[in-house]
Amino acid sequence: MLTPDILTALKGYTANMQHTVTLVLQAGEHDKRDELVQFLTDFVSVSDRLQLEQRDAGLRSPVSFSVEADGKDTGMRFSGIPGGHEFSSLVLAVLNCSGTPLKLDESIQNIVSNIQEKLQFETFISLSCHNCPDVVQALNQFAILNPNIESEMIDGGLFPEVIEERNIQGVPTVYLNGKVFANGKIDTAQLLDKLIQLFPHIKDAGGQKAEALPLQDVTVVGGGPAGAAAAIYAVRKGLKVTLITDRLGGQVKDTMGIENLISVPKTTGPELSNNLHLHLKEYDVTIKEHFRVDKIEDGKTKVVHLSSGEKIETKTLILATGAKWRELGVPGEKENIGNGVAYCPHCDGPFFKGKDIAVIGGGNSGIEAALDLAGIVKSVTVFEFMPELKADQILINQAESRDNITILKNVATKQIVAEGGKVTAIEYQDRATEEVQAKELAGVFVQIGLVPNSAFVKDLVETTRYGEIMINERCETNKSGIFACGDVTTVPYKQIVIAMGEGAKASLSAFDYLLKNF
Repeated sequence: MLTPDILTALKGYTANMQHTVTLVLQAGEHDKRDELVQFLTDFVSVSDRLQLEQRDAGLRSPVSFSVEADGKDTGMRFSGIPGGHEFSSLVLAVLNCSGTPLKLDESIQNIVSNIQEKLQFETFISLSCHNCPDVVQALNQFAILNPNIESEMIDGGLFPEVIEERNIQGVPTVYLNGKVFANGKIDTAQLLDKLIQLFPHIKDAGGQKAEALPLQDVTVVGGGPAGAAAAIYAVRKGLKVTLITDRLGGQVKDTMGIENLISVPKTTGPELSNNLHLHLKEYDVTIKEHFRVDKIEDGKTKVVHLSSGEKIETKTLILATGAKWRELGVPGEKENIGNGVAYCPHCDGPFFKGKDIAVIGGGNSGIEAALDLAGIVKSVTVFEFMPELKADQILINQAESRDNITILKNVATKQIVAEGGKVTAIEYQDRATEEVQAKELAGVFVQIGLVPNSAFVKDLVETTRYGEIMINERCETNKSGIFACGDVTTVPYKQIVIAMGEGAKASLSAFDYLLKNF
């Protein structure tokens, strides 16, 4: 299963392992066990520090294995064959428990280490999901940090009876101690927020134990193309720069195909996000990843309060928080997220193989989603509110040529209907005749654009009724020393290349402000 090229790469990754790591495979019989045994045998062959043992370890299934370091249980389990996107989760699990430093901020490590309660996480994944590894890897690191935490990756494709029993229709779905903890696309920052909500006392460990930063010249909030560009331009001016983000790459990380970033003929969101990170690491930028900003105190210098409890004092502030998926806001939407309502066709499409589904939205993202899903599902019905589609004509032509794509225009979604915990239909209204109809289906993918991530500054800077931060041609807001750039602002045409340019402009404006005021 593992090619010679992969094995050669693994040999390089594991060359500096400091501890012996044993993969303990649960004893028993299963249709996929021989395949898993071969996979793990190949995996451990690359290093003398890697071992494979087969015994009764009390795990979920004969296709489950745990990870031990120097004979001690790390709390990490894998149920299924971690191929596809999850192969990186296994590699990182092995490296992290064998001496490779965790890529988590000191404050996060303090927070997680302070948890006294027993936590058992189960993360249901699909091997085709590009968001799932982020959750698996975050929870695995939590398990390494704290012996009270256990993290299990479960391939839903190998445990259909569990998927059916729990009515799981989307990934990742995370259970904590047997109850739903999170589902859908979720990052480390959101996982921490949920843990802090459950155990408020752990937040104190983050802010109190972390070493305070000196006064910063520029603090950038947001780690997408705009935020990364702003941070890089600022640090190249010799300034003290901190970048705060819930996840590097931002919304771009969820985009699979990018073909309009000038000079880069073709790339993907994950690849671009990784390149942004690599570029940032070339400079002395303090990166506070997996955090959100709770509030900002304005003044000659500004004080930024993080979700970790930390405070950062800064002379200037650049807001580059981007946007998130816009919700429909109709009955049955939020109640059925993960049970038939989804926002990521790449992640959740495989759960609807051979079924009838709907895509809400006739813009580029909606038609692209319909085309992507058409190769998996039985049929796709596109619902567009306006009389005409907003997508590029080339995409419309492709959609209209597919036998299993139907396009309904000038219709308004009224309600998503569910029975027994699963979506069964969608109710919509013909805007011309006002007639309300229902269409039976198994899933609804919402693709109606983005909403600015500006709620946390709505009382600080001026925004439009749509939530966009109002700026001038220099990226200045109505508050002195506070700048904004990218998709969160009033700048038209939400494009990666435009966001990067706006990030550079905001940084240069902040530098000019510092020259005149400090």
